[in-house]
Amino acid sequence: MQVLVTGGAGFIGSHTADELLKRGHKVRILDSLEKPVHLKGKPDYVPQEVEFVEGDVRNRSDLETALKSMDIIFHFAAYQDYLPDFSKFFQVNCVGTALIYELIVEKALPIKKVIVASSQAVYGEGKYSCDEHGVFSPNIRSTEQLERGQWEIICPRCKKVATSQITDEEVVNPQNQYAISKYTQELIAINLGKRYHIPTTTLRYSIVQGPRQSFYNAYSGACRIFCLSAYFDRQPPIYEDGMQLRDYVNIEDVVRANLLVMEDHRADYQVFNVGGGKGYTVLELAQIVARTFGKKFDPEITGKFRFGDTRHIISSIDKLKSLGWEPMNSVEKSVQDYFLWLKNRRVTEDVLDYAEKKMKDLNVVRRIVQ
Repeated sequence: MQVLVTGGAGFIGSHTADELLKRGHKVRILDSLEKPVHLKGKPDYVPQEVEFVEGDVRNRSDLETALKSMDIIFHFAAYQDYLPDFSKFFQVNCVGTALIYELIVEKALPIKKVIVASSQAVYGEGKYSCDEHGVFSPNIRSTEQLERGQWEIICPRCKKVATSQITDEEVVNPQNQYAISKYTQELIAINLGKRYHIPTTTLRYSIVQGPRQSFYNAYSGACRIFCLSAYFDRQPPIYEDGMQLRDYVNIEDVVRANLLVMEDHRADYQVFNVGGGKGYTVLELAQIVARTFGKKFDPEITGKFRFGDTRHIISSIDKLKSLGWEPMNSVEKSVQDYFLWLKNRRVTEDVLDYAEKKMKDLNVVRRIVQ
């Protein structure tokens, strides 16, 4: 089949394109090569066998060109950052998605399926329970609470510390510009897909880890920060108390999920979590990285926090497992693969300073008030 991968020069998109080629499909990539994620232009890992179109999913002409003769669309092109340019999140993530469906309908394109990349971020703080008042979905922690160094979610009724629960697809509570735009994107895709009989699946990825994550994307998270810190013999910053629970999934498992929902009609018009099935604290991840790199971390609890971070979030993967998928790769493998990839890249220490300075300038990293 002829497959379009928007954002195909990126992390998840490029790995998916590789697997599509292995399975005999013809692949076209549409990517805007946005900086700073693609600071040096088209990455060298983009295979020669793909047809590469440099363009923007918001641009009608670019997208129309990319859609010609396609059977399947993987829509990975997205904007994610800590920047307060709120409108850009909706222009890229929502308008770009709407334009795909607009052109399919207007041009009567014979698209067999659209797979849209969404995010665990749509859950906000996810699902919690209180021994006295039951299950609830909290809003994001207030700045005042975080400035006091009170990290845990509390029950809004009795004010006692609540317990994080595994979060399933029914819990939706987006709390920041990225999350709101991704959930809006889901609504556009699933509902227009149903109305115009365009089979559509959306996938809510947990924290995807592995090689090809951009060095310059501050949003890409702890694995990148910890690995680069180990690589340059620096101690990584630990925000809050390091006991935040996170759900990591290996890129190879993600690619298998992508291809599964492409091929399985049971996934049509459905939303699925794609996660690792297990939670790790940030400190646990730091120690996994240290062991992999043969370094010693002495994590410093900095007294700082990142504005907008969730406390704990782990996605239920039961729904996707019902289609026959399950994660097969460990967090240790994700870190090892990233380590091996990093050793063969030309990277300088300033990438850490760049992301740190950017978050500081944007007032994303803040300090507790004594």
